[in-house]
Amino acid sequence: MLFDSALLASGFSLDEPSSFANRIHRMIKLGLSIDDDKIEEEMPSLEKDTLASAPESSNKMEEVD
Repeated sequence: MLFDSALLASGFSLDEPSSFANRIHRMIKLGLSIDDDKIEEEMPSLEKDTLASAPESSNKMEEVD
């Protein structure tokens, strides 16, 4: 992980960025003592109705100048 971090800091790209991201996520979960079962229980489910009822002004990510 240290080597991959050094590559990124030097401006290089990784061969498998998703693998690096998974290792970072795992390290964070271990450091915070987060259990995968707890995450699923505590996270609210996303429903299509919730996304459809959101006002358009709240979705600024889709705006293009």
